[in-house]
Amino acid sequence: MNIQDMMVFRHEAGSRTVGRYLMSHEERVIAVRGHPAVLLPALLAVVGGLIACALVAAVTGILWVWWLWLPTLGYLVWKVLAWSLRYFLVTEHRLMVISGVINREVAMMPLAKVEDIALERSVLGRMLGYGEFVIESAGDKQALRNVRFMPYPEQLYLEVSTEVFGAEDPSPD
Repeated sequence: MNIQDMMVFRHEAGSRTVGRYLMSHEERVIAVRGHPAVLLPALLAVVGGLIACALVAAVTGILWVWWLWLPTLGYLVWKVLAWSLRYFLVTEHRLMVISGVINREVAMMPLAKVEDIALERSVLGRMLGYGEFVIESAGDKQALRNVRFMPYPEQLYLEVSTEVFGAEDPSPD
């Protein structure tokens, strides 16, 4: 399965979420969710809370301590929901990040304003398969400066760069 197939699969699930922010003459070119690694801190909090509650319950015999674990579980559910509703979207006219569970936020930048896109990958990002896009634009205020936890970073970087800066045809015809 190549990146195009994965992107089509990913944005079909969120077509209602993404589609409502497209202009009538606009089509999505790329639509992806962030990498699931964004959920790691919440998952670690749940596992840590589980271990702590198990130790306290085993040592003291206090069973109500399990109620203290529920907020970390709720935090994980909230993060999963937020992750599932966050999309990075590229159309033929603009870049967008759509996010938010209760309050929706749409950050947008016209493609004409994009001057440079850089890909940064940490050691953990290389191990887990995600990267960060740093987008430079013309103007002082930037709605989309850093887009973190991008999946398939090299392939997505090439796709986005081609869409933003155009593909050059090396043939003389």
